[in-house]
Amino acid sequence: MSRLQVVSGKGGTGKTTVAAALALALATEGKRTLLVEVEGRQGIAQLFETEALPYEERKIAVAPGGGEVYALAIDAERALLDYLQMFYKLGAAGRALKKLGAIDFATTVAPGVRDVLLTGKACEAVRRKDREGRFVYDHVVMDAPPTGRVTRFLNVNDEVAGLARMGPIHHQAQAVMRVIKSPQTAVHLVTLLEEMPVQETADGIAELRAAELPVGDVFVNMVRPHLLDEDAVRAAAGDHREGVARALAAAGVAHPEELVGPLLGQAAEHAQRVGLEREQREVLAKQQVPTYELPLLGEGVDLAGLYHLAKELRRNLGVSA
Repeated sequence: MSRLQVVSGKGGTGKTTVAAALALALATEGKRTLLVEVEGRQGIAQLFETEALPYEERKIAVAPGGGEVYALAIDAERALLDYLQMFYKLGAAGRALKKLGAIDFATTVAPGVRDVLLTGKACEAVRRKDREGRFVYDHVVMDAPPTGRVTRFLNVNDEVAGLARMGPIHHQAQAVMRVIKSPQTAVHLVTLLEEMPVQETADGIAELRAAELPVGDVFVNMVRPHLLDEDAVRAAAGDHREGVARALAAAGVAHPEELVGPLLGQAAEHAQRVGLEREQREVLAKQQVPTYELPLLGEGVDLAGLYHLAKELRRNLGVSA
């Protein structure tokens, strides 16, 4: 599988949850993954029930088979100081610039600089090797910005490389884009079986393809189980008050006529939802992208639920446990 796994999705679809579960799923049989957060929301720390992540790579979980999950919340200001030290040897001078407010200006006002630093730090982790020449991380999973912004976010270094025709900035931007546009990278999109998220997913796939960015998989999150089979779904659309009342009476239910209306109402609502979900699956199928479904966790996503989703991902993606 690709070494840089970028996870995006419309707000509310659970992209951070899927990114965390994917990091756990990939960290199997002794493998090591790095889960990267770029939006400063500390969502990863909340999911793994740990303290807020500092700007350092910290082990936060052990996966089945002894794999390890590390996490990093990238801070743009610290990343810029790293960049200045790496390419210009401005350690003390960089810290002085921070005191003067120049670092804050560069990361909040200058267009694109923040995204350059965030993507650059993630790609550095992808390329990093130990003294024996082995990659430090088998996989890097990035919890990326939402679908509407992810193409520009990932493509920002192309723009920078075009603006800076030479020098370390140009070379760094090119190096980042070589990773992002290579087979090493896959950009996954998270959606729900609802019209707006599915349409945004389809638009996102089109934008990624137009920018020649590598489209990965679509993860349909929070899929609710079908409580009725196809025959029951079709029957729920009709008027079966008398039949339902007789069935309830035969089962020994007292005052069955009082339950008929609510039961038929719920059945009709379920049948309508099944029909709408079927339509959204058809839209996703037209995108010609591998699609995997993850179940709705009735009790919400806690640490146990995260491991359950990771197990589902391993099964769907064919990752050895």
